[in-house]
Amino acid sequence: MVRFSGVHLTYANGTKAIKGIDLQINDGEFVFLIGPSGSGKSTIVKMITGELRPTQGRVIVNGFNVGTIRQSGIPKLRRTLGVIFQDFRLIEKKTVYENVAFAMRVIGAGRKNIQERVPVILDLVGLAHKANRYPHELSGGEQQRVAIARALINNPKTIIADEPTGNLDPVRSREIIYLLEKINSLGTTVITVTHERDLVNSLSKRVVAIDGGRIISDQTGGYYAI
Repeated sequence: MVRFSGVHLTYANGTKAIKGIDLQINDGEFVFLIGPSGSGKSTIVKMITGELRPTQGRVIVNGFNVGTIRQSGIPKLRRTLGVIFQDFRLIEKKTVYENVAFAMRVIGAGRKNIQERVPVILDLVGLAHKANRYPHELSGGEQQRVAIARALINNPKTIIADEPTGNLDPVRSREIIYLLEKINSLGTTVITVTHERDLVNSLSKRVVAIDGGRIISDQTGGYYAI
């Protein structure tokens, strides 16, 4: 669960990025986080991942209090999260299999566990047949699927997809969102930050709209007109 209670965040230069947000995202939800550039979406994501701490209020993420957590506890918080970026961030000199396996090695997973789990996750995202390909041999949509597999590999409670379709055409964008829906149906919480109006409007999901550091709308199946 992700819960913001009376949250404010002011940057060192005096910019008030978040102004009194109350927000709760329950386990198993699929939520779109929308809003114009500079609205505060990225700041919210950075607080969820522990990169930023609130100036005022409480941020609880999967049982961790972001405001009071010690620096040594941040990696534990992040192991409950999987983050997907717009620019994929794959390692060019590693194969699809190696890119996904690397995320397991980082947390000390054993060889047998890696060999068992990576093929399962690649099959889930539809890339089992391309395990030995390199990123430059894949389409943009396929590269994003690898990034999703990497985010999923350590079985996180929550997936944060930060503009996951920003570099993709409409057809590939829809495929990625449907894949995120599939992942959500298996029990993983999915928070998707996007500017893709048509995608948001085509799905009856909870939509939280941010503007000026405040939540201006929070509804299910609402029309995204920002």
